[in-house]
Amino acid sequence: MLSAMTTKKLTGKVAVVTGASKGIGAEIAQALGREGAAVVVNYATAQADAERVVAAIVAEGGRAIAVQADVSQRADVVRLFTAAIRAFGSLHILVNNAGLYRGAALADITEELFHRHFDLNVLGLILATQEAVKHFGPEGGSIVNTSSVLSTLSLPGNGVYNATKSAVDGLTRTFAKELAPRRIRVNSVNPGLVETEGLHATGGMKHSDHVAALTPLGRIGRPSDIAPGVVFLCSDDAGWMTGESLYLTGGMR
Repeated sequence: MLSAMTTKKLTGKVAVVTGASKGIGAEIAQALGREGAAVVVNYATAQADAERVVAAIVAEGGRAIAVQADVSQRADVVRLFTAAIRAFGSLHILVNNAGLYRGAALADITEELFHRHFDLNVLGLILATQEAVKHFGPEGGSIVNTSSVLSTLSLPGNGVYNATKSAVDGLTRTFAKELAPRRIRVNSVNPGLVETEGLHATGGMKHSDHVAALTPLGRIGRPSDIAPGVVFLCSDDAGWMTGESLYLTGGMR
């Protein structure tokens, strides 16, 4: 029988997960930890939540630290990756999960709403990717961007958010080609509606029954439905995948 250590997909890897204090990001961080990666749990404001994620990883025998950084700010991003290298010595995985969602119909879109979404969902991804590639070694690495089914489903009332996730898909394909000579793979996961603390806070759960009825598998998602796809993309099992979008939607497209 193989030991638990030999069956872990990410043993010896170091991962930075942005926006990892809650929801999908927290589940991703813990899943990477279970597969043997040392994990940097990034958070913007929710320190206590991030520390709970770290504690959960450590309780399962993993290694993790929490690092505060607003990834829309270059100085914060530099500090985040400096802390990662100081703690674990190398970098192999970046999960660009930090993001903002606020629905707004055309008439309600403001400059502030536009810039907040694009600064975090798009610029934050760019800044984190720029900094991460400085620290990947000659063996390359894996970058996974959290996009959304809304990048292509384009539901009304979500124009700015839809646009940011369309940008994420475009950046994923472009950066995959730019970074392939360095053996850095870039892919995205595109979840459907997932029940998270954020979805409850923004009132999104009021639409969950309707979305579940439209979903072939008959329910909305859970963070645990998304994390295994990220683990796969970060692992050698996906060694021939780059520039791809992995839709995890229960069949709703």
